Amino acid sequence: MTNPQNQTAAVNADVLEAVCGMGDAARRAQARLSQSNTAAKNRLLEAVADALDAHADAIARANALDMSEAAEHGMDAGKLDRLKFDVPRVKATAQGVRHVASLPDPVGEVVRGYHLENGLRLQQVRVPIGVLGMIYEARPNVTVDVASLCVKSGNAVLLRGGHAAERTNAAALHVIGDTLARHGYDRALIASVDEYGREGATAMMEARGHIDVLIPRGGAGLIQAVVRNSKVPVIETGAGNVHIYVDRSGDLDKAIPILINAKTQRVGVCNAAEKLLVHKDVAERFLPVAAEALAKAGVEMHADERAYGIIAKTGIEGANLVAATDGDWDTEYLALKIGIKVVDSLDEAIEHINRHSTGHTESIIAEDYSAVEEFTARIDSAVVMVNASTRFTDGGVFGFGAELGISTQKMHARGPMGLREMTTTKWIGYGTGQVRA
Repeated sequence: MTNPQNQTAAVNADVLEAVCGMGDAARRAQARLSQSNTAAKNRLLEAVADALDAHADAIARANALDMSEAAEHGMDAGKLDRLKFDVPRVKATAQGVRHVASLPDPVGEVVRGYHLENGLRLQQVRVPIGVLGMIYEARPNVTVDVASLCVKSGNAVLLRGGHAAERTNAAALHVIGDTLARHGYDRALIASVDEYGREGATAMMEARGHIDVLIPRGGAGLIQAVVRNSKVPVIETGAGNVHIYVDRSGDLDKAIPILINAKTQRVGVCNAAEKLLVHKDVAERFLPVAAEALAKAGVEMHADERAYGIIAKTGIEGANLVAATDGDWDTEYLALKIGIKVVDSLDEAIEHINRHSTGHTESIIAEDYSAVEEFTARIDSAVVMVNASTRFTDGGVFGFGAELGISTQKMHARGPMGLREMTTTKWIGYGTGQVRA
């Protein structure tokens, strides 16, 4: 999609009216869904999964057209990978929908409860948020993931999935909408504003009172534009300037496969590693081996002075070595590139990460328990991995079935957002005639 950043013009009044109307229709549809019990919601989700399987070829054909057009317009490999929604990915997403159906329903869960001295019984219970808004780009799996999470958590959603995936999203939403209608639910429960283009996204940001919360999911520019401009409350999902730190106590044999997996398994995702920090005591041993593995994987290495010197003198064939600049440390590459820095201490590693990270995921490779404890305690990110790939930061991997996104903020939700993060709470007081003195 075209990012709404730098937009200063007033939103089109007709588009705003239309989008607010869609929000109101979604709220009416959500009221109907909120009366459905868990069994009914699960039946609906199973039906959605079956319909996605049955129409996987049609969705994949629509995606092939989006992929072809995106490639013609020069979309990079990382984004093309996110955009890809072929038959295996559609079917995998359908399995995710079934997983969501199998999960406990958070709605109605009692968070806490107690009696006051006057006998009034208080309970705090989970309830749906209401109408969500999602603004995202080139990620058609998000369309299905969000739809399934909304159904199970009792929410409605308006989607702006962007021009690049417009055909794919429309095909998936057609399948989901038909399934909703067959089960007696309004199609307005899960709807798209894509027909309004960029103005639709801007209208969503203006639709306070019609949309309860807005979640942007994409690159840093998109996310910050929504955070800066939205009048609707925003849950900020984060770009991923993700770090791996190899400590002086690290098992270097473990570190190489973790590094290569984190950097190269999928380069265009927010949990891919973008920076490698190495303790000076192991740099001479580790960096030549790491650089050789990265070179074989086609990764361009942006190295600081010390790291550059160590790697350069090894003469690794095919090594694409670049001198790092100050800007590298704040860059989310989303490409086969990685920043490499040698640090003098654990303290320096932690300070560097907390200064330059986007607060998404960091990993430490270490066998020293005290180093692990200090790193996990002091790193100010949503997820910290120990001797494991950063690629594990994912709602599906965490057992959520799917995810709304990965929150890097510190209110309400942090890290991968699943069903519980899509609820709020309300208090219910049960009395027997008590009045306040």
